Amino acid sequence: MKLLFDFLPIILFFGTFKYAESHKDWAAEFATRHFGAIVAGGTVTAAQAPVLLATVVVIVATLAQVVWLKARRRKVDAMLWVSLGLVVVLGGATIYFQSETFIKWKPSALYWAMGLALWLAPLLSGKNLLKVLLGEQLQLPPKVWHRLNFAWIAFFGLMGVLNLWVAYSFSTDTWVNFKLFGGIGLMLLFTLAQGLVLARYLEEPTVAAAQPEESK
Repeated sequence: MKLLFDFLPIILFFGTFKYAESHKDWAAEFATRHFGAIVAGGTVTAAQAPVLLATVVVIVATLAQVVWLKARRRKVDAMLWVSLGLVVVLGGATIYFQSETFIKWKPSALYWAMGLALWLAPLLSGKNLLKVLLGEQLQLPPKVWHRLNFAWIAFFGLMGVLNLWVAYSFSTDTWVNFKLFGGIGLMLLFTLAQGLVLARYLEEPTVAAAQPEESK
């Protein structure tokens, strides 16, 4: 359920873009009528309407996530605050300038922000953020936590580069597909791979606990 909640803005962005892309004339008219006042020139072109409407939806969806969590007195993760800030600033620039370039940078900026946080935390506070978040569920040796942290830093760094490569090498439609299926898919595969690597460490406590029983 939390996974769906986390990826809901991306899913809505994808759905809005695809619908508007297949109804460009309607999208341009709708966007001009409702958002022309905050767009440079006052008129939204058919070429930019799909990404503009999708950007409006992702801003509203991300803001709604924060409001919903606050209303239920639940903690808003730091990365959600960062995501909200990035989508408002870069999404707002996309809407005003009718330029998809800004919103295309948002995933890379978020990936790099997460990687930077993982890198700086041990240097500034002496804490491994992954261990802080997962330490109650996973019992791992210090060197394994260090390797796991480095692996995620490298992953987020590469994902940021990959996002920009797709954004500048292919059409906006291809980038939108990658943003949903590629970004989420690669993260799930990487998480699965990490789980397989860590499995042997999770089995050790069970084996160690069984040895005294066997010796009796």
